[in-house]
Amino acid sequence: MNQLPNYSNDDLKRIDAIADHIHSIIELLGEDSARQGLLKTPHRAAKALYYLTSGYRSDAQAAMSQALFDHEGSQIVSVRDIEFYSMCEHHILPFFGKVSIAYIPSEKIVGLSKLARVVDICAHKLQVQERLSAEICHHIQQVLQPEGVLVVCHAQHLCMKMRGVEKQDAFTTTIHHCGVFSSDPQLRAETLAILKNS
Repeated sequence: MNQLPNYSNDDLKRIDAIADHIHSIIELLGEDSARQGLLKTPHRAAKALYYLTSGYRSDAQAAMSQALFDHEGSQIVSVRDIEFYSMCEHHILPFFGKVSIAYIPSEKIVGLSKLARVVDICAHKLQVQERLSAEICHHIQQVLQPEGVLVVCHAQHLCMKMRGVEKQDAFTTTIHHCGVFSSDPQLRAETLAILKNS
């Protein structure tokens, strides 16, 4: 197996154990795990799953704390259309889409790339979209202590497209907010319009 340099010995042991389980799953599905095209599949799939669940081994709040700056007067800070890829906890199938974030600084702002990093960390777990939106909002609120945070998530779910109802064009939108975005409906509506139209 090719080893990425940032894998610890513990990581490699976990990946090997996951690969053993995937090997068994392949056989239980009725495939020949010794077939040429499948020989390396267990380790490839194990490494992919380990990466796609790296949020369990990352700290979103610590990542944000590395790039905090004194606030210099912005009334609303927004970053729109941060793409993400996650795994549905119900079927372990992908869901993916875009997250838009707005916050009103109090005393601190954060480097914009760190907002995208928080999205990635929260998405790289077994997730549901509703909790994903809430976790992103919570982490930003905890670290920045802003006047308010608003998170909008639009996603497509392969568990709806590939199985079950098989609805190819279905999109799901979740919104989570706190602070002044919760207490001021007009501000919330104006900010949602900015995120939609800017």
